[in-house]
Amino acid sequence: MAIHDTARPFPYPTPAHTPPDDSATPLTVLISTRAAIYDESDNLTISPATILVSPLTGTIISILPTILPPASFPTNATYIDHSPYLLLPGLVDAHVHLNEPGRTEWEGFETGTRAAASGGVTTVIDMPLNAIPPTTTLNGLQEKIKAAHGQCWVDVGFYGGIIPGNADQLLPLVEAGVRGFKGFLIESGVCAFQSHLCTMRNSILIGVVRTGR
Repeated sequence: MAIHDTARPFPYPTPAHTPPDDSATPLTVLISTRAAIYDESDNLTISPATILVSPLTGTIISILPTILPPASFPTNATYIDHSPYLLLPGLVDAHVHLNEPGRTEWEGFETGTRAAASGGVTTVIDMPLNAIPPTTTLNGLQEKIKAAHGQCWVDVGFYGGIIPGNADQLLPLVEAGVRGFKGFLIESGVCAFQSHLCTMRNSILIGVVRTGR
């Protein structure tokens, strides 16, 4: 079935070219009778849709506001019909506390990101204050990334923290990829986030407790 022969509920840009039938390029096709997509006026609407995704890059190749049959695509394409479920754009939660490392019993990367995925959240940005060490230094960020490795079910970004005494760490944190900064104009309630002195005192206390065991 040619794309131009398919009935459309409204005018829509022609989707990107799909691979020919004999192409070895992998392709994932997602369809549903109900998908949240934008119309030609950039208004969000609920419409039948065919969504082409590259499994190599994870990016959307094209979106068509109608349902194309499997015969429209190469035989090696993965074709998944989600009807009558609603397909939604992935949500972004820009304020989460994953607390790992150091306070993983509160929440950690594995449980926190898995819960996010189950609710349709595909990206989370982690706050900098509850982990030990907090994300107020480049070292703290590196410890976060190390703890997250192999545990994340969704995309994860990190905030850096602004505290007294860490001005020299802000540019290195930016260069390392933090997505923003968190700072308080009052006490944060988290000793390790207040200053380098408090962080050092907290680390010494932890070391004494562990040694005492």
